[in-house]
Amino acid sequence: MAKRAENVLLTRFSALGDVAMTIPVVYDACNACPDVNFIFLTGKHQARLFVNKPANLTVDGLDTGLLKGFGSLAKLTSHLKREYHPDMCLDLHDVLRTKVIRTLLRLKGVRTYHISKGRAAKRALTRPNNKLLVQLKPTPERYREVFAAAGIPAEGAFSSVFGDGKGPVADFAAVTPPKQPGARWLAIAPFAKHDGKIYPPELMKQVVDHFAVRPECRIFIFGFGNDECDRIDAMAQGRDNVVNMARAAIGINAEMSLLSHCNVMLSMDSANMHLASLVGLPAVTVWGATHPFSGFLGINQKADDICQLDLTCRPCSVYGNRPCRRGDYHCLYGIPPALVCDKLSRYMR
Repeated sequence: MAKRAENVLLTRFSALGDVAMTIPVVYDACNACPDVNFIFLTGKHQARLFVNKPANLTVDGLDTGLLKGFGSLAKLTSHLKREYHPDMCLDLHDVLRTKVIRTLLRLKGVRTYHISKGRAAKRALTRPNNKLLVQLKPTPERYREVFAAAGIPAEGAFSSVFGDGKGPVADFAAVTPPKQPGARWLAIAPFAKHDGKIYPPELMKQVVDHFAVRPECRIFIFGFGNDECDRIDAMAQGRDNVVNMARAAIGINAEMSLLSHCNVMLSMDSANMHLASLVGLPAVTVWGATHPFSGFLGINQKADDICQLDLTCRPCSVYGNRPCRRGDYHCLYGIPPALVCDKLSRYMR
């Protein structure tokens, strides 16, 4: 079927991390079908993630704030039909906005396929009582199923957007000198959108202190905005070998180049975990209110690098956006910094 399709439209808006999870699957599909033109419809901010994209992939980054109401979606759909002449549409999001787009395209004769998110299973995983605590299908596998339904192979050996190499050193030259032999670079992404995903700052500072005293270590702490910039300063305490990336503000492409040169990342269950996956960087991840059983562990990340507690209340939500039922976020406060440091140390020797 893929050989008969000349133009394939892919839709995925939503958060940065969600779109980052699609990239390895999309790149594998592009490489498997070089004669097919793929068009990825997403938001402007998310479009910047597509570093070193395949030649047969076009990324259309939209101002999603303008997509309000049926009229704007109908106008967009007509534009997509005229601009790209899609033979099929693969909806990798399955929300109201993308449902409208794919329905209108189907009415115009375009074949459509969409992701099955397993919403019922996720509700059973996160409900307060009688949880079904089982590993759900990984989200990237759900993406691959959409491609498979359309007859497009999307199985591959994705390792990094930089292929087998590293990102350009020149991209982050303003932040740090090139990495020297014997140096160990640690990336830390201590923030997330919701409190239920954030390792407590006083515990995170203990992790920073543990590695900052090692002269061969250089630590890059990632964040965004004035508030996170100030919080990073508090963790760094003016150390020369701790770099405040929120203050550096070098942009996401340069950050990805820098990450490709690091030894390991410490991340919450957040977009940064998926950015690490995009550059082939191992990530030690902290999970509090959420749980890797929901299917959102980063591609090629290891279960043995997960830091979490076995609590009957976990997980209480898929996205970490619900208030703690206990009121103390023990799922995060109970994770000892020594455990986090031990998992990181395996990559920092």
